Amino acid sequence: MAYEYPGGGSLDYYPCRYGTSRLLFRGPRRDLGAPYCVTLGGTETYGKFVPEPYPALLEGTSGLRVVNLGCVNAGIDVYLKDPEVLSIASKAQVTVVQVLGAQNQTNRFYAVHPRRNDRFLHATPILHTIFREVDFTEFNFTRHMLQTLQHVSSDKFEVVAEELRAAWVGRMRNLLTNMSCKTILLWLSKVPPPTPGRRADLSLDPLLIDTEMIAAVRSHATSYVEVIPSAEAVRQGTTGMAFAELDRVAASGLPGPATHREVADALAAEVLRLK
Repeated sequence: MAYEYPGGGSLDYYPCRYGTSRLLFRGPRRDLGAPYCVTLGGTETYGKFVPEPYPALLEGTSGLRVVNLGCVNAGIDVYLKDPEVLSIASKAQVTVVQVLGAQNQTNRFYAVHPRRNDRFLHATPILHTIFREVDFTEFNFTRHMLQTLQHVSSDKFEVVAEELRAAWVGRMRNLLTNMSCKTILLWLSKVPPPTPGRRADLSLDPLLIDTEMIAAVRSHATSYVEVIPSAEAVRQGTTGMAFAELDRVAASGLPGPATHREVADALAAEVLRLK
């Protein structure tokens, strides 16, 4: 095994749980008895392959306790269906909510795993009717399934995409309005939110999210922070990340330590202003 991280080994994420939640979060477990902030999000917020992800750096920059409740490959469903996590987030001084992709949510066309939202479970009869030529038993992950549907028929795929966009807006509004604390909506991507287009670009993350969708939910958050990694952060690539050689491709698609530092710096001022 070869690692980019000078420590010479894979990371120990100290997985932990909070209360009655069945979700595993990155530890060490934090004390919820003192004032704290919360970060909700996907793989980037969890900080996979990164020794110090932005929630940990934000704590150091702001001086406030930060509880990282990010989940690998999370969609909005994982939070909406976990009352314990919603309760913890609502009791925070400030909760940061990362903009997640629209693909990892149960909808009228397909169902996803309740905790591992990137896992495709099954297509509904409606989707079988629209795509009669597709064998849905071949799919394990939502992105692969959507890429195949778009390849089969871009026009029919847009019917599915519009359902996902509408469901995402409704659920993101629900997530933000159900938290009684102040919230920061965080856009973290290599590019700014794209304008709506006729053909969805499935290479972009967060998947299927555009400027109209952000505008539709932005007012339900207390604040909005947009982070596009600098050219210097992008150039650093996987420098400082810890991963096995088999995970090199996966690691190269995720933000490295330099980007996490930029996210923490961008959030710190807003967190301190709102707390």
